[in-house]
Amino acid sequence: QVQLVESGGGLVQPGGSLRLSCAASKSIFSISLMGWYRRAPGKQRELVASFTSGGFTNYADSVKGRFTISRDNAKSTVYLQMNSLKPEDTAVYYCNAGWGPYNYWGQGTQVTVSS
Repeated sequence: QVQLVESGGGLVQPGGSLRLSCAASKSIFSISLMGWYRRAPGKQRELVASFTSGGFTNYADSVKGRFTISRDNAKSTVYLQMNSLKPEDTAVYYCNAGWGPYNYWGQGTQVTVSS
């Protein structure tokens, strides 16, 4: 069983920044797909950002230009740098990773944007 452990969430003022981390218990060198999702109160879970093994990166329109997904293969860790945060970014953020037919989720980390 692969473990994904998220960290870096918290309370931040509008316009601030946070960096989320997702550490995998398995090497991500050969990963098929890895990304970040979020679920805001009363809403469905949505894709925030992801990348594929082919190097394709995808972002939700609402975060383009503000969020950046990156990876450190040596640390088996994926990051989500979030800048210019808005109150509507408030949500639980989840890490998702897939190796072939197997897909895993982290436990989630809360991000709250409020003054």
